[in-house]
Amino acid sequence: MPQDKLHRLMARGTEFLGCEVAIMCGAMSWVSERNLVSAISNAGGFGVIACGAMTPELLDTEIAETKKLTAKPFGVNLITMHPQLFQLIAVCAKHEVGHVVLAGGLPPKGSIEAIKDMGAKVVCFAPALALAKKLVRSGVDALVIEGMEAGGHIGPVATSVLAQEILPELAHELPIFVAGGIAKGGAIAGYLEMGASGVQLGTRFVCAHESIAHPNFKKAFIRASARDAIASVQVDPRLPVIPVRALKNAGTEAFTAKQREVAARLDAGEIEMGEAQLQIEHYWAGALRRAVIDGDIEGGSLMAGQSVGMVTKEEPVAEIIATLMAEAVEALEKRAA
Repeated sequence: MPQDKLHRLMARGTEFLGCEVAIMCGAMSWVSERNLVSAISNAGGFGVIACGAMTPELLDTEIAETKKLTAKPFGVNLITMHPQLFQLIAVCAKHEVGHVVLAGGLPPKGSIEAIKDMGAKVVCFAPALALAKKLVRSGVDALVIEGMEAGGHIGPVATSVLAQEILPELAHELPIFVAGGIAKGGAIAGYLEMGASGVQLGTRFVCAHESIAHPNFKKAFIRASARDAIASVQVDPRLPVIPVRALKNAGTEAFTAKQREVAARLDAGEIEMGEAQLQIEHYWAGALRRAVIDGDIEGGSLMAGQSVGMVTKEEPVAEIIATLMAEAVEALEKRAA
């Protein structure tokens, strides 16, 4: 039976995450908070809190409030360059968080060990095969391979290419979750058959009823097509800004201007490189909040993956997950016929 086959294909992922469906929610700043995270976990998936630039005190509150809304497992996504990373890990330990996802570059020395010492599983992003192998050697428990179709900060390689490169090499060693551009169950079934243990979706959940994203933000997603989600342009090679995929608006152009301004200040010796990069990151955090929370869809950042064209309505999380599973079963049925 295709349904049984789907559960078998997801078994490693569901066992690793401790949930019923091996669908992780991508950590989206301002969006992946207590309401959406708990709704996804309650619906059988795996919610992940986006810590982003939160202080340890804010994360402490967010985890506590999420636990009031769900008794199911959920994870916490931490940014590796966060200046208080180890304090944030300690907050996760205090709450006995079972899974910590490290994003934004190679984990700093001692961070993987600190998470393992608290008894949690470590999940890391691998945008290339060589890096994936390095992370496996360093002791991570699972990988997320995310292609450039994703929303927010992106790498240079497409999901389909990463899956072909990494899954045959490493899927036998540890659970691997595929992310970037996934919005239909047929794609989920395909990646599972290639050896993935599960998937991670972000954009598909933005317009869930339980998402606190501003109605303007959701409307922009529902109106958009895949080609509207574009990657930001790097203005100055000395400013190694990680590209960000978002819906094109006035904010996209403002970011290009911001890069020029920061580069000019770097030229004039007014700021150091570290401060320059920090200013860029702070720009994104503020622009994203303006869009998601305040509904400023012209001046804010509308971070979205290319799968945004398949987001056509606002619906409950449970319905989204049920639809994805039904589509995956249907895809497996067709392939078996």
